[in-house]
Amino acid sequence: MRYVSTRGQAPAVGFVDAVLGGLAPDGGLYLPERWPQISADQIAGFAGQPYAEVAAHILGAFSDGEIDAADVAQMCREAYAGFSHAAVVPLVQLEPGLFLAELFHGPSLAFKDVAMQLLARLYDHALAAQGRSQTILCATSGDTGGAAVEAFRGRKAVKVVALFPEGRISEAQRRFMTTATEPNVACVAVKGSFDDCQAIVKQAFQDQALRQAVDLSGVNSINFARIASQAVYYFTTAASLGAPARPVSFCVPSGNFGDAFAGYAAHRMGLPVERIVVATNANDILAHTFETGRYVRGKVTPTMSPAMDIQAASNFERLYFESVGREATDTARAFAAFAKTGAIDLPPQACAAMRQLFRGVSVSEAETARTMVAILNETGALIDPHTAVGVAAAHRSRDAARPMVVLATAHPAKFPEAVGKATGAAPAPPRAVAGLAEKPERFDRLPADAETIKAYVRAFAEG
Repeated sequence: MRYVSTRGQAPAVGFVDAVLGGLAPDGGLYLPERWPQISADQIAGFAGQPYAEVAAHILGAFSDGEIDAADVAQMCREAYAGFSHAAVVPLVQLEPGLFLAELFHGPSLAFKDVAMQLLARLYDHALAAQGRSQTILCATSGDTGGAAVEAFRGRKAVKVVALFPEGRISEAQRRFMTTATEPNVACVAVKGSFDDCQAIVKQAFQDQALRQAVDLSGVNSINFARIASQAVYYFTTAASLGAPARPVSFCVPSGNFGDAFAGYAAHRMGLPVERIVVATNANDILAHTFETGRYVRGKVTPTMSPAMDIQAASNFERLYFESVGREATDTARAFAAFAKTGAIDLPPQACAAMRQLFRGVSVSEAETARTMVAILNETGALIDPHTAVGVAAAHRSRDAARPMVVLATAHPAKFPEAVGKATGAAPAPPRAVAGLAEKPERFDRLPADAETIKAYVRAFAEG
């Protein structure tokens, strides 16, 4: 299996090189040359299988023999052995036809753990085989940084620099990063938005001198292994609800669009997905795009669901590339223009292709709060604000004839202030959160300036 860049100016590479590279050298994102196929019989057989076994099957389809199947299976077993629920991603019914896929049973209590724990083991395996070390640079709107730090802390062949927007993530999200004591971890509070952090990461990857000097890699959802790993829970949840005989819809709280694009990947691999509802908060660039056909960057609005406070969704480039018939020149031109003007008018055929699977729904702060209260009153359960955005959007867009799964992306204890203010009930902190408040934090503060942060990354990597 070879992987190509959405911008067409980088050579095709194998799975391992795509993982270790993160972003393609031309600034594009990697995608497989062809989508591997999972048969209907195989999908039906996933029902009741251990999660790690399904993950090994899906990851094996993407690595296509480049990594030994026994090694893939072992990495998957190790990745999910530490999750607090034996099912890894349990399915919980809220009401007839509406379900939550709980993605927050990993070490940092967020869906990013499902991919990041596996990604760390992929890095260990590949770097050991090649006798090299790397520096990972990631930007986080809240959960990616904590999951990356948890996954890579203490690993000998990797150093991690996590950028986060100062004052725009929850205390628990911040402390999952900043309380790490291992010397291979550095955290940076950037005086700006997540979009600023993400733009700096992309600029760093296009600095070939820096990239070569520190062997730069990325574990944001720009890394295709994140997409591959997240596609797994689409298969497991759909199979448990009767797929492939019964199509299933999904509602995905979305900021950077990686989690929703993983559903697209599963669909292209043969999973009968009826619809993917992309749920956004006030930062509704994606909902607006699917409604109007115009992708327009706005000003980031802080909300109670901060991981979704994004106005430039990196993975939308992957969907654009697919929707224009994999025309790399068109994709490169469109996203170069977006970087300058902040807008893309979708070609009509691309817009039509997207709407075959995707719908966007924007949810207000008031509706998010009301949804948290309603779920508590109706089920006795607390949900976090991001999941509440998903549930609210699902209620507005459900087809009663099809089951819909809302991806519950974070544990409510990561957002105690927002949950408590909305519901009057305090989420009980798991042990992973309870101990964070007592630990000292360690991080640096830097301006949202690419050259300053690139110099910091180089000094940390070389030091």
